Amino acid sequence: MLTNLLQHFPATARAGEEETFDDLLVRPDVKIERIISTGQASPPDFWYCQQQGEWVLILQGAAGLQLEGETEERVLQVGDFVNIPARCRHRVNWTQAEPPTIWLAIHYERAG
Repeated sequence: MLTNLLQHFPATARAGEEETFDDLLVRPDVKIERIISTGQASPPDFWYCQQQGEWVLILQGAAGLQLEGETEERVLQVGDFVNIPARCRHRVNWTQAEPPTIWLAIHYERAG
């Protein structure tokens, strides 16, 4: 059982082979997950567009996040967070590989 967000990385994350996602809590209206990125980025011309809102916090490393309609990417470093509303197109332009970028992501349904 995962009890420390900065330890116990899967082998594929330690090797930098792929981005990994660990569910920490899953309920009908919320999912909390740890994401470990090791240099991954969204494919060119690809935009995420999720039905749920997503609040993300950088715990380690750094990343470049682009929200559709914004001219500048958001450079996220340790302690930085952003709320991505449901159906807001967004992409990850880059992630720091070393040390790995660790995200805490909270996916939530719309209130009300």
